[in-house]
Amino acid sequence: MRTFKSILFGALLCAGIGMAQTSQAQTVLDGAYIKEHTKTQRVVPYPYIREADVMWYRRVWREIDLREKINLPLYYPTEPINDRKSLFDVIKQGVLEDGSITAYDVGPVGLDDEFTKPLLPSEVKAMLSKTDTTMTDNIYTGELDTVYTTSEVTSEKVRKYLIKEDWIFDRQRSVMDIRIIGLCPLRENIGEDGEMRGYSKMFWLYFPELRYVLVNWDVFNRENDAERRSFDHVFWARQFNSTITKVGNVYDRNIAQYKTGIDALLEGEAIKEDLFNFEHDLWNF
Repeated sequence: MRTFKSILFGALLCAGIGMAQTSQAQTVLDGAYIKEHTKTQRVVPYPYIREADVMWYRRVWREIDLREKINLPLYYPTEPINDRKSLFDVIKQGVLEDGSITAYDVGPVGLDDEFTKPLLPSEVKAMLSKTDTTMTDNIYTGELDTVYTTSEVTSEKVRKYLIKEDWIFDRQRSVMDIRIIGLCPLRENIGEDGEMRGYSKMFWLYFPELRYVLVNWDVFNRENDAERRSFDHVFWARQFNSTITKVGNVYDRNIAQYKTGIDALLEGEAIKEDLFNFEHDLWNF
């Protein structure tokens, strides 16, 4: 009897150890510590601006090319990993899964950037996944068969963004305040020959709403993994490079409508220099 109890106790002990090892394997920590800082961050609200304190104001549109080295943290990883996602994957999750971000239609010709028509998640999902049909010859029957091909807009295909921002000089605080108003992802257009045929606007996002999602996702820091910043911080601190494509004007036209090629780039740089000089001259004693 004592031998049977000893065997039973040993079996239960081994089972308990096995369960503990299984539980430990399921809760293993991939790292030396638990990362909680970014996941629990809150959005820092913008300072309030009165219309009476706005001494100078200019609206600017910019294009962010994610192929530039400084902008790569917004593009990679193209596939989500444990602690990081690309900017587009964060946006897609907020629009389609969480419902925390509202997408706005760009209009029939892509010129509507005033957030006039909200899109349903189903409309955005249909925009991101497209099914094409083609007819091919069946070599066995000689008849035409219908072939369905589904193409998805993944993070890898979104290489540019448009941002709309306001430059405001607040005389009450004596600061030049730059507020991003909208963000628009641009997807690649691939022709039937497989070659890239430019970019098209997908939808506009209202940036003050988008900040509440961006603030809880890390961006890779090349210098120090312990000091990763959120997407919201990257945009707030202007840690990206961009090209000016439009500035408020009486014709409401883009630079590309009256300048082409290198001349358009030089025109954007000239506008950027004018904005810098204006801010600098405010403090030139």
